[in-house]
Amino acid sequence: MIDDARLIPDERLRLIFVCCHPAVAIEARAALTLRLVCGLSTDEIARAFLVAEPTLAQRLVRAKRKIADSGVSYEVPGAEVWPERLDAVLSTLEVAYAKAHEDAAGAGAHAGYASEMLELTGALANLLPKEPEALAFAALVRYAEARRPARLDDQGAMVPLSEQDPTLWRRDLIDEAGGYFERALALGPAGPRALQAAIHGAWCSRTNLSKPAPWCNVLKLYDLLLMHRDDPIVRLNRAVALAEIAGVQAALNEVASLSSQTLDNFLPYQALQADLLHRTGRLEESRAAYKAALALSPAPAERLWLQRRMQLLEAS
Repeated sequence: MIDDARLIPDERLRLIFVCCHPAVAIEARAALTLRLVCGLSTDEIARAFLVAEPTLAQRLVRAKRKIADSGVSYEVPGAEVWPERLDAVLSTLEVAYAKAHEDAAGAGAHAGYASEMLELTGALANLLPKEPEALAFAALVRYAEARRPARLDDQGAMVPLSEQDPTLWRRDLIDEAGGYFERALALGPAGPRALQAAIHGAWCSRTNLSKPAPWCNVLKLYDLLLMHRDDPIVRLNRAVALAEIAGVQAALNEVASLSSQTLDNFLPYQALQADLLHRTGRLEESRAAYKAALALSPAPAERLWLQRRMQLLEAS
Protein backbone atom coordinates (compact mmCIF):
# COMPACT_ATOMS: atom_id res chain seq x y z
CA MET A 1 0.00 0.00 0.00
CA ILE A 2 1.34 3.43 -0.97
CA ASP A 3 1.63 5.76 2.02
CA ASP A 4 0.03 9.21 1.90
CA ALA A 5 3.32 11.07 1.62
CA ARG A 6 4.26 9.15 -1.51
CA LEU A 7 0.79 9.47 -2.99
CA ILE A 8 0.63 13.28 -2.53
CA PRO A 9 4.01 14.52 -1.24
CA ASP A 10 2.86 17.91 0.05
CA GLU A 11 0.97 17.66 3.37
CA ARG A 12 -1.12 20.79 2.73
CA LEU A 13 -2.13 19.52 -0.68
CA ARG A 14 -3.12 16.16 0.85
CA LEU A 15 -5.45 17.94 3.28
CA ILE A 16 -7.04 19.96 0.49
CA PHE A 17 -7.71 16.86 -1.60
CA VAL A 18 -9.21 15.13 1.44
CA CYS A 19 -11.56 18.05 2.21
CA CYS A 20 -12.73 18.42 -1.40
CA HIS A 21 -14.76 15.21 -1.08
CA PRO A 22 -17.53 14.72 -3.70
CA ALA A 23 -20.04 13.93 -0.93
CA VAL A 24 -19.93 17.62 -0.03
CA ALA A 25 -22.06 19.93 -2.18
CA ILE A 26 -20.08 21.49 -5.04
CA GLU A 27 -20.66 25.06 -3.85
CA ALA A 28 -19.40 24.17 -0.35
CA ARG A 29 -16.26 22.14 -1.08
CA ALA A 30 -13.85 25.03 -1.58
CA ALA A 31 -15.46 27.04 1.21
CA LEU A 32 -15.13 24.19 3.69
CA THR A 33 -11.51 23.62 2.72
CA LEU A 34 -10.68 27.31 3.03
CA ARG A 35 -12.17 27.30 6.52
CA LEU A 36 -10.65 24.05 7.81
CA VAL A 37 -7.29 23.94 6.02
CA CYS A 38 -6.45 27.55 5.16
CA GLY A 39 -7.96 29.16 8.26
CA LEU A 40 -9.90 31.89 6.48
CA SER A 41 -12.76 33.40 8.44
CA THR A 42 -16.37 32.90 7.39
CA ASP A 43 -16.54 36.60 6.50
CA GLU A 44 -13.43 36.39 4.30
CA ILE A 45 -14.76 33.35 2.47
CA ALA A 46 -18.20 34.91 2.02
CA ARG A 47 -16.67 38.02 0.45
CA ALA A 48 -14.53 35.91 -1.88
CA PHE A 49 -17.59 34.02 -3.14
CA LEU A 50 -19.79 37.15 -3.17
CA VAL A 51 -22.41 35.70 -0.85
CA ALA A 52 -23.83 36.92 2.45
CA GLU A 53 -21.98 35.67 5.51
CA PRO A 54 -25.08 33.91 6.97
CA THR A 55 -25.55 32.09 3.65
CA LEU A 56 -21.95 30.93 3.68
CA ALA A 57 -22.22 29.88 7.32
CA GLN A 58 -25.27 27.75 6.50
CA ARG A 59 -23.37 26.06 3.66
CA LEU A 60 -20.53 25.19 6.01
CA VAL A 61 -22.93 23.77 8.61
CA ARG A 62 -24.67 21.63 5.97
CA ALA A 63 -21.32 20.43 4.63
CA LYS A 64 -20.08 19.40 8.07
CA ARG A 65 -23.40 17.66 8.78
CA LYS A 66 -23.19 15.80 5.46
CA ILE A 67 -19.70 14.59 6.32
CA ALA A 68 -20.84 13.42 9.75
CA ASP A 69 -24.02 11.72 8.50
CA SER A 70 -22.45 9.94 5.53
CA GLY A 71 -19.34 8.75 7.31
CA VAL A 72 -17.02 10.35 4.77
CA SER A 73 -13.53 8.90 4.95
CA TYR A 74 -10.68 11.27 5.65
CA GLU A 75 -8.21 9.00 3.90
CA VAL A 76 -6.09 10.53 1.16
CA PRO A 77 -7.85 9.70 -2.14
CA GLY A 78 -6.20 7.56 -4.78
CA ALA A 79 -5.10 8.99 -8.13
CA GLU A 80 -8.17 7.55 -9.88
CA VAL A 81 -10.44 10.12 -8.15
CA TRP A 82 -8.18 13.18 -8.31
CA PRO A 83 -9.79 14.56 -11.50
CA GLU A 84 -13.26 14.74 -9.89
CA ARG A 85 -11.81 16.80 -7.03
CA LEU A 86 -9.45 18.95 -9.09
CA ASP A 87 -11.78 21.87 -9.79
CA ALA A 88 -12.61 22.26 -6.08
CA VAL A 89 -8.91 22.01 -5.22
CA LEU A 90 -8.04 24.70 -7.76
CA SER A 91 -10.91 26.91 -6.59
CA THR A 92 -9.59 26.62 -3.04
CA LEU A 93 -6.09 27.58 -4.11
CA GLU A 94 -7.43 30.48 -6.18
CA VAL A 95 -9.22 32.06 -3.24
CA ALA A 96 -6.32 31.45 -0.87
CA TYR A 97 -3.91 33.05 -3.31
CA ALA A 98 -6.27 35.96 -3.93
CA LYS A 99 -6.11 36.76 -0.20
CA ALA A 100 -2.34 37.10 -0.48
CA HIS A 101 -2.39 38.92 -3.81
CA GLU A 102 -4.85 41.58 -2.69
CA ASP A 103 -2.26 42.69 -0.11
CA ALA A 104 0.49 44.37 -2.17
CA ALA A 105 2.70 45.01 0.86
CA GLY A 106 2.45 41.45 2.15
CA ALA A 107 1.61 42.87 5.57
CA GLY A 108 -1.58 40.97 6.38
CA ALA A 109 -2.39 37.72 8.12
CA HIS A 110 -2.48 35.78 4.84
CA ALA A 111 0.72 37.18 3.28
CA GLY A 112 2.44 33.81 3.62
CA TYR A 113 0.03 32.29 1.11
CA ALA A 114 1.97 33.98 -1.69
CA SER A 115 5.13 31.91 -1.30
CA GLU A 116 3.13 28.85 -0.26
CA MET A 117 1.13 28.99 -3.49
CA LEU A 118 4.32 28.93 -5.53
CA GLU A 119 5.16 25.65 -3.78
CA LEU A 120 1.66 24.19 -3.84
CA THR A 121 0.94 24.95 -7.50
CA GLY A 122 4.32 23.52 -8.46
CA ALA A 123 3.56 20.37 -6.47
CA LEU A 124 0.10 20.11 -8.05
CA ALA A 125 1.50 20.54 -11.56
CA ASN A 126 4.04 17.78 -10.89
CA LEU A 127 1.30 15.58 -9.47
CA LEU A 128 -0.99 16.12 -12.48
CA PRO A 129 1.29 16.94 -15.43
CA LYS A 130 -1.46 16.22 -17.98
CA GLU A 131 -4.07 18.53 -16.41
CA PRO A 132 -3.94 21.84 -18.33
CA GLU A 133 -5.85 23.83 -15.70
CA ALA A 134 -3.39 22.81 -12.97
CA LEU A 135 -0.47 23.84 -15.19
CA ALA A 136 -2.21 27.08 -16.13
CA PHE A 137 -2.81 28.03 -12.52
CA ALA A 138 0.85 27.38 -11.73
CA ALA A 139 1.67 29.80 -14.55
CA LEU A 140 -0.82 32.40 -13.29
CA VAL A 141 0.63 32.45 -9.76
CA ARG A 142 4.15 32.86 -11.10
CA TYR A 143 3.21 35.68 -13.46
CA ALA A 144 1.46 37.47 -10.59
CA GLU A 145 4.24 36.95 -8.05
CA ALA A 146 6.85 38.07 -10.57
CA ARG A 147 5.35 41.56 -10.36
CA ARG A 148 5.44 41.83 -6.56
CA PRO A 149 8.76 43.80 -6.41
CA ALA A 150 7.08 46.65 -8.35
CA ARG A 151 3.77 46.74 -6.48
CA LEU A 152 4.76 49.35 -3.86
CA ASP A 153 6.07 52.90 -4.27
CA ASP A 154 8.63 54.56 -2.00
CA GLN A 155 5.92 55.59 0.47
CA GLY A 156 4.45 52.09 0.71
CA ALA A 157 1.37 52.74 -1.42
CA MET A 158 0.06 50.24 -3.95
CA VAL A 159 1.14 50.84 -7.56
CA PRO A 160 -1.55 49.95 -10.14
CA LEU A 161 -0.47 47.30 -12.65
CA SER A 162 -0.41 49.67 -15.63
CA GLU A 163 1.96 52.00 -13.73
CA GLN A 164 4.39 49.36 -12.44
CA ASP A 165 7.98 49.45 -13.67
CA PRO A 166 8.46 46.19 -15.60
CA THR A 167 12.22 46.36 -15.13
CA LEU A 168 11.60 45.48 -11.47
CA TRP A 169 9.63 42.34 -12.28
CA ARG A 170 11.25 38.96 -11.67
CA ARG A 171 12.13 37.55 -15.07
CA ASP A 172 13.00 34.16 -13.58
CA LEU A 173 9.41 33.69 -12.43
CA ILE A 174 8.06 35.02 -15.72
CA ASP A 175 10.17 32.47 -17.62
CA GLU A 176 9.00 29.70 -15.27
CA ALA A 177 5.40 30.78 -15.78
CA GLY A 178 5.88 30.70 -19.55
CA GLY A 179 7.03 27.08 -19.33
CA TYR A 180 3.93 26.01 -17.41
CA PHE A 181 1.70 28.00 -19.74
CA GLU A 182 3.15 26.43 -22.90
CA ARG A 183 2.69 22.97 -21.41
CA ALA A 184 -0.95 23.79 -20.60
CA LEU A 185 -1.71 24.99 -24.13
CA ALA A 186 -0.03 21.95 -25.65
CA LEU A 187 -2.65 19.75 -23.96
CA GLY A 188 -5.67 21.34 -25.67
CA PRO A 189 -7.84 24.45 -25.98
CA ALA A 190 -7.43 27.11 -23.34
CA GLY A 191 -9.75 26.74 -20.36
CA PRO A 192 -10.68 29.50 -17.89
CA ARG A 193 -7.47 29.36 -15.87
CA ALA A 194 -5.35 29.27 -19.02
CA LEU A 195 -7.11 32.41 -20.24
CA GLN A 196 -6.53 34.09 -16.89
CA ALA A 197 -2.87 33.10 -17.11
CA ALA A 198 -2.78 34.53 -20.65
CA ILE A 199 -4.03 37.88 -19.29
CA HIS A 200 -1.24 37.92 -16.72
CA GLY A 201 1.20 36.85 -19.42
CA ALA A 202 0.12 39.72 -21.66
CA TRP A 203 1.11 42.15 -18.93
CA CYS A 204 4.36 40.34 -18.24
CA SER A 205 5.38 40.67 -21.89
CA ARG A 206 5.82 44.38 -21.18
CA THR A 207 9.51 45.11 -20.67
CA ASN A 208 9.46 48.83 -19.82
CA LEU A 209 6.98 51.66 -19.21
CA SER A 210 7.56 53.14 -22.65
CA LYS A 211 5.98 50.06 -24.20
CA PRO A 212 2.18 50.54 -24.51
CA ALA A 213 0.00 48.76 -21.97
CA PRO A 214 -1.64 45.68 -23.57
CA TRP A 215 -5.21 46.86 -22.99
CA CYS A 216 -6.55 45.71 -26.35
CA ASN A 217 -5.18 42.19 -25.98
CA VAL A 218 -6.33 42.03 -22.36
CA LEU A 219 -9.88 43.01 -23.33
CA LYS A 220 -9.98 40.34 -26.04
CA LEU A 221 -8.82 37.72 -23.56
CA TYR A 222 -11.49 38.78 -21.06
CA ASP A 223 -14.11 38.45 -23.80
CA LEU A 224 -12.94 34.87 -24.33
CA LEU A 225 -12.90 34.23 -20.59
CA LEU A 226 -16.54 35.30 -20.31
CA MET A 227 -17.46 32.32 -22.49
CA HIS A 228 -16.12 30.04 -19.76
CA ARG A 229 -16.67 32.04 -16.59
CA ASP A 230 -19.23 34.82 -16.74
CA ASP A 231 -19.30 36.10 -13.18
CA PRO A 232 -19.18 39.56 -11.54
CA ILE A 233 -15.45 39.39 -10.76
CA VAL A 234 -14.53 38.71 -14.38
CA ARG A 235 -16.93 41.47 -15.47
CA LEU A 236 -15.28 43.94 -13.07
CA ASN A 237 -11.78 43.11 -14.27
CA ARG A 238 -12.93 43.35 -17.87
CA ALA A 239 -14.41 46.80 -17.15
CA VAL A 240 -10.94 48.10 -16.26
CA ALA A 241 -9.71 47.23 -19.76
CA LEU A 242 -12.99 48.34 -21.34
CA ALA A 243 -12.50 51.84 -19.92
CA GLU A 244 -9.17 52.13 -21.75
CA ILE A 245 -10.49 50.82 -25.09
CA ALA A 246 -14.18 51.80 -25.33
CA GLY A 247 -14.17 54.70 -22.89
CA VAL A 248 -14.96 55.32 -19.24
CA GLN A 249 -18.73 55.61 -19.77
CA ALA A 250 -18.86 52.17 -21.42
CA ALA A 251 -17.04 50.70 -18.43
CA LEU A 252 -19.31 52.52 -15.99
CA ASN A 253 -22.37 51.15 -17.80
CA GLU A 254 -20.93 47.65 -17.48
CA VAL A 255 -20.31 48.09 -13.75
CA ALA A 256 -23.78 49.58 -13.26
CA SER A 257 -25.33 46.47 -14.85
CA LEU A 258 -23.92 44.30 -12.04
CA SER A 259 -25.83 43.67 -8.83
CA SER A 260 -24.69 46.20 -6.25
CA GLN A 261 -26.40 44.15 -3.57
CA THR A 262 -24.01 41.29 -4.33
CA LEU A 263 -20.94 43.51 -4.66
CA ASP A 264 -21.39 46.23 -2.04
CA ASN A 265 -18.94 44.49 0.31
CA PHE A 266 -16.42 43.70 -2.43
CA LEU A 267 -13.52 46.15 -2.28
CA PRO A 268 -12.53 46.06 -6.00
CA TYR A 269 -16.11 46.95 -6.96
CA GLN A 270 -16.20 50.04 -4.78
CA ALA A 271 -12.68 51.11 -5.81
CA LEU A 272 -13.36 50.70 -9.53
CA GLN A 273 -16.71 52.43 -9.29
CA ALA A 274 -15.08 55.33 -7.42
CA ASP A 275 -12.40 55.74 -10.10
CA LEU A 276 -14.82 55.57 -13.03
CA LEU A 277 -17.25 58.02 -11.40
CA HIS A 278 -14.38 60.41 -10.72
CA ARG A 279 -13.25 60.23 -14.34
CA THR A 280 -16.76 61.05 -15.57
CA GLY A 281 -17.06 64.03 -13.22
CA ARG A 282 -19.62 62.51 -10.85
CA LEU A 283 -17.64 63.64 -7.83
CA GLU A 284 -20.16 63.18 -5.02
CA GLU A 285 -20.92 59.61 -6.10
CA SER A 286 -17.19 58.95 -6.46
CA ARG A 287 -16.55 60.27 -2.96
CA ALA A 288 -19.23 57.97 -1.55
CA ALA A 289 -17.70 54.96 -3.34
CA TYR A 290 -14.21 55.78 -2.03
CA LYS A 291 -15.60 56.02 1.50
CA ALA A 292 -17.33 52.68 1.03
CA ALA A 293 -14.07 51.13 -0.19
CA LEU A 294 -12.10 52.49 2.77
CA ALA A 295 -14.77 51.14 5.14
CA LEU A 296 -14.03 47.60 3.90
CA SER A 297 -10.71 47.40 5.77
CA PRO A 298 -8.26 47.38 2.84
CA ALA A 299 -4.67 46.28 3.45
CA PRO A 300 -2.21 49.10 4.32
CA ALA A 301 -0.82 49.67 0.81
CA GLU A 302 -4.27 49.64 -0.76
CA ARG A 303 -5.64 51.94 1.95
CA LEU A 304 -2.87 54.47 1.31
CA TRP A 305 -3.58 54.40 -2.43
CA LEU A 306 -7.31 54.89 -1.88
CA GLN A 307 -6.65 57.77 0.51
CA ARG A 308 -4.48 59.43 -2.13
CA ARG A 309 -7.23 59.04 -4.68
CA MET A 310 -9.67 60.62 -2.23
CA GLN A 311 -7.31 63.55 -1.75
CA LEU A 312 -7.04 63.98 -5.51
CA LEU A 313 -10.82 63.96 -5.69
CA GLU A 314 -11.11 66.61 -2.97
CA ALA A 315 -8.72 68.80 -4.92
CA SER A 316 -10.87 68.57 -8.06
